[in-house]
Amino acid sequence: MTSITALFYVFSAVLLFAAFRVITARSTVHAALFLVLAFFSASCVWMLLRAEFLAITLVLVYVGAVMVLFLFVVMMLDINTDSFREGFWKHFPVAGMVGAVIALEMALVLMRGFQPTQAPELSAQAQKLGNTHMLGIEIYTNYLYPLQIAAVLLLVAIVAAIALTLRGRKDSRHQDPSQQVKVKKADRVRLVKVAPTVEAPSAPKEGGAA
Repeated sequence: MTSITALFYVFSAVLLFAAFRVITARSTVHAALFLVLAFFSASCVWMLLRAEFLAITLVLVYVGAVMVLFLFVVMMLDINTDSFREGFWKHFPVAGMVGAVIALEMALVLMRGFQPTQAPELSAQAQKLGNTHMLGIEIYTNYLYPLQIAAVLLLVAIVAAIALTLRGRKDSRHQDPSQQVKVKKADRVRLVKVAPTVEAPSAPKEGGAA
């Protein structure tokens, strides 16, 4: 057994343990932290498979951004998970059967990809550039239009999610810039002509100066 094979089994065992603890941890924060550990283990496995781009993307995007957002939301909301666990063992057999069927289907689909085959020999230029550089050249030349279409679809999904979840509060005070620009002086200022009022001089008091 080589060192790479030993590291593969170690990281795979840690990945399976972390994934199991994600669904069995009682604390939501602990579950999110175990998910971070699972992501790190998966990135290490990808590094062993020489998929550096996927490994660093998993760490930067999911661990560095998505999981931080998950932890922030979980710790801010402080959700009571006891109510969610009611009836867990009641539905566990059905859930276990569904999970077993899904795992069997994935195994049947992915089994062909794990069969030992002869690895293709890389050219001298490919070995010099590296996987990340070659992947970038492949994406931005042969798959440029599919990449742009996927970017537009994601942008539309983001705009739609914001439009569906945006709700204005009725008791909130806000200003409408378009209405402020349309304001005229006659709409805000009214000049009123008032007649002057002159008070009569008061009578002198008795014994006072004339």
